[in-house]
Amino acid sequence: MKDLKSYSLYLGKLAVQSLIEEAELTPKPGLVDKKSSGSHRDMSLNTMIRSAIALEDTFREIAETSFNRTPSQELREEIAMIGRRGEQEMLLATGGVNTHKGAIWALGLLVSSAAMDLGKSPGNEVVVQAGRLARYDDRNLPAGKTNGSRVKARYGVDGARGEAEQGFPHIRQIALPALAESRERGLKEDFCRINVLIALMAELNDTCILHRGGAEALESTKAHAKEIVMAGGVASDKGWQLLEQLDQSLCSRNVSPGGSADLLAAAIFLDYLDQNAQNAKSGFRRLEALQI
Repeated sequence: MKDLKSYSLYLGKLAVQSLIEEAELTPKPGLVDKKSSGSHRDMSLNTMIRSAIALEDTFREIAETSFNRTPSQELREEIAMIGRRGEQEMLLATGGVNTHKGAIWALGLLVSSAAMDLGKSPGNEVVVQAGRLARYDDRNLPAGKTNGSRVKARYGVDGARGEAEQGFPHIRQIALPALAESRERGLKEDFCRINVLIALMAELNDTCILHRGGAEALESTKAHAKEIVMAGGVASDKGWQLLEQLDQSLCSRNVSPGGSADLLAAAIFLDYLDQNAQNAKSGFRRLEALQI
């Protein structure tokens, strides 16, 4: 059996690595990357990296707290409290800029789910179990409206909470299949991941876009992203040209697909979990063969 402390440390580092790799992925329309700050005048790539690193202890503590447990009201409220402390660490690291609040929610649930059985479940089961945990209410949630709750009330969309409560359907049904399909085509990994982001943008009712640009900006963004998908993704000349146009459109509107970026980071995390699990199984099979 894996050691609890070492596996918790591994999950914490993996969550941070996923956030950093999402931030560094370039180019990303309307988002912070190596090229620019996109639509975020108050952020930079260094800000995103500082924020991610500051969250390692948060994810590690969530993992330790979740070991050998099942989804429950008590666990939901315990990791929520850890997550709120993590938000304060994030704000301290960024000088008050909200870089990863949505990612703390999504990755916190996934880290918790992965830690419950020390990684024995594949990624598609991790997201479903995370959904069961998300469906418990946090009775200690501070009073007050958030940007997400305002957007949900105004536009009737599910938002980050609804996505989690349903077991992250956009990760299961869109992100991970898009990643697999792009890899099967032999594309380099950065193209594969940008294709995942675009596939998410084409389908997700991204509350970050709604908050900053309204319904028209969301529908325009989804339509533009679907054009890129239909063009064969960003590896095609037309798809790349459309990607550049989408970036210009989002930046001119001061709109950012932050919800899609959070789900991309979560998909990267789950993909690494599955890869590492497969590598471990392969190593065990090789060891068995040597012992025959």
